[in-house]
Amino acid sequence: MKPLFLILIITFISFHVLSQNTTQTQTIKGSVKDLNSEFPLPGVNIILIDSDPFLGTITDENGQFRLENVPPGRQSILVTYVGYKSQSIPNLLVTSGKEVIVNIHLEESVETLQEVVITPDSDKDRPNNDLAKVSARTFSLEEVQRFSGGRNDVARLASNFAGVRTADDARNDIIVRGNSPTGVLWRIDGLPIATTNHFGTLGTTGGPVSALNTNVLRTSDFLTSAFPAEYGNANAAVFDVKFRNGNTDKHEFTVQMAAFSGLELMAEGPISRKNQSSYLISYRYGIASVAATGTSAVPYFQDLSFKFNFGQSKLGRFELFGMGGLSSIDFLGEQIDEEDLFADPTQDIFVSSSLGMVGLNHNIQIDKTSYLKTTIGTNIITNQFNQNNFLYNQNGDKTGEYSSVERDDIENRYTFSTQYNKKFNPRFNIRTGAMVQVYNIQLNLQDRNRRPDIPDNNGDGIPDYFIVSRDINEYTPLLEVYAQAEYKFSDKLSWNFGLHNQYIEYNGSNSLEPRTALSWQLAPLQRLSIAYGLHSQLVPLPILVFQEQTGENAYERTNRDLDFMKSHHFVLGYHYKFAESWRLKAEAYYQRLFSIPIEQNPSSYSVINEGADFTFNERGSLVNKGNGDNYGLELTVEKFFSRGFYLLITGSLYESKYSGSDGIERNTAYNNNYVFNGLFGKEWLIGKNKTNAITFDTKITTSGGTPYTPIDLEATRANGGREVYQEDIAYSERYDIYFRWDVKFGIRLNGKKSRISHQFFIDLQNVTNRENVFVKRYNPVTDQINTVTQSGFFPDFMYRIQF
Repeated sequence: MKPLFLILIITFISFHVLSQNTTQTQTIKGSVKDLNSEFPLPGVNIILIDSDPFLGTITDENGQFRLENVPPGRQSILVTYVGYKSQSIPNLLVTSGKEVIVNIHLEESVETLQEVVITPDSDKDRPNNDLAKVSARTFSLEEVQRFSGGRNDVARLASNFAGVRTADDARNDIIVRGNSPTGVLWRIDGLPIATTNHFGTLGTTGGPVSALNTNVLRTSDFLTSAFPAEYGNANAAVFDVKFRNGNTDKHEFTVQMAAFSGLELMAEGPISRKNQSSYLISYRYGIASVAATGTSAVPYFQDLSFKFNFGQSKLGRFELFGMGGLSSIDFLGEQIDEEDLFADPTQDIFVSSSLGMVGLNHNIQIDKTSYLKTTIGTNIITNQFNQNNFLYNQNGDKTGEYSSVERDDIENRYTFSTQYNKKFNPRFNIRTGAMVQVYNIQLNLQDRNRRPDIPDNNGDGIPDYFIVSRDINEYTPLLEVYAQAEYKFSDKLSWNFGLHNQYIEYNGSNSLEPRTALSWQLAPLQRLSIAYGLHSQLVPLPILVFQEQTGENAYERTNRDLDFMKSHHFVLGYHYKFAESWRLKAEAYYQRLFSIPIEQNPSSYSVINEGADFTFNERGSLVNKGNGDNYGLELTVEKFFSRGFYLLITGSLYESKYSGSDGIERNTAYNNNYVFNGLFGKEWLIGKNKTNAITFDTKITTSGGTPYTPIDLEATRANGGREVYQEDIAYSERYDIYFRWDVKFGIRLNGKKSRISHQFFIDLQNVTNRENVFVKRYNPVTDQINTVTQSGFFPDFMYRIQF
């Protein structure tokens, strides 16, 4: 009923808006800076392409510009400046309810003082980080909200890109080029954070619901291999996310409601127009009880995001930013279906979690050629999990319950980082910096869930004691330092090189990592890139601090001395802009993973397969002797939005293999072999002045079956229902091929007499209602191994009003 009620409201608004005859214009504004030095550029020409009458302006002495009287719709601007490569910014979505803010960086030419004109759209896929030459692209707020099936989730957006897929529909863990999701680094305005998700657990990077509000983001970077030297403690991918500043000239408001992400209120505006300071605050309350969460239990969550830009002063620019979230869910066994994705009908489970982050950025322009950025901040992730097992009599009637699992994890990080950048001339640029993260980990886990190794001497059905897997409260710093440089031999050929080093005090491990990349514009419309990087990351904390039982009532951290997990990345990339607004991108890669923790005795176990679930295996006495290989070919054909439509086709063919201590090469848990995405979107302009639009978006995704390890049913029964896997044939079987088709319909309306805009869509997810496999698991009710399927057909919706 809720989606139908919203459709009726939008229909009424549509007739009201479309019946008006005047057109409300809007403003495009922003700044233009040098790409390498970030020094503001005055006198830059800004032109609205195909405007009639002509609209244009120039930047002031602070590099700021303001282009007024812009009609609503999709617009493009051309930015030109003598001695710099010109740049076009296409597909700016202008609505009557909100001003458009664009931050532009121009690259200085090394060969001429004339304006260097490049073909429109030729650099749209380039990342913000100018030192990232391969396996990197930007993503924007508009893209996150445009694509079908995305649930306003940045991680799910990334799954549309080549080489990336989500582990399943229920969580947003992403698997990049066959790597574990634990290898993904999240940074928000330079501050690392363990996870950006509600219901996050220790050591994981994904979760069921994102706490990262897409409405507060500006264009950010996503990197999938051979990262520049400034990024450390990551083997798989990097999300370099940026919060945007609020409007510095006027107060603006957004009200949004969506089935999955909930009800949202956002406000932004100037603190002081004189020094261009601003605020941005957004609050969301989750209503996921109406969403496809994979369980009949009701999740509750809420989050707050903010950014305060204190403007320019003699001391530089200060920005305070942060986010926080609370979430909880109770799985009551008597109310749970036996095919629930997360729960068991023979248990009560109570879960609560929280996350918080606050940081302060300081940027100061030392001179026209150099700047210093400093960040100080802290973040906290907490998770409490309590499980009660039911007791039954011989007739199968419930007689009571007892506490079987108690977990209370707190991870604090205190971070200080600084970065210095110097542009010596148009050819040569250096960037160096350091980061210190002090971890305070307070971790407690005790377990007696279906453990036949724990006696029940009094025969009451309750194990006599808990096994303590972790009990720790200590501080340990992680120190990272790096230096990198770029040399441009010409406007067509550039070379990056650098070093990254990281040291963890917890066990004294150290890793020195060289990085390099070469980019060659071999023709006006073609670019060839090659890169190498050595990367390393900490072993996931639940494994690193695991306490192994070494005797009666004796526990020891037998994994304490594990070194960093490491990986060599090799990438060859080709980019071809074969037509206006079209591009083809191909990348071949090879990754050699080594120093991976495995067991000392012959087995198939490897940490390489951990990380796509809420928990980790309990394995002690591990050694850094495992290895693995990821290699593949990726292809992207993309038409950026123009002439009313866009198209994105991505395909990946890959292998992901590993060897445990038994020396046998096997599939990793993430070796699906192939992933294919096809996305298409179309807009039809409506209304007398063609400033409104009806939108259509669709997405088809398919991938090879996920490898899994079969469960030994008889051994599981003998083990009290605690699952026992046939590890001698680990990951030898596969689930069925994954397939999903999403279809999205929407309307975008701009006010005629007032600066107000409306947007509504309904996103029909999994329209074929395909029952993709989630997991095969032992069901104590049926005493069989049952197949649990993922979310079926679900209609998501969103309504947004901006004014």
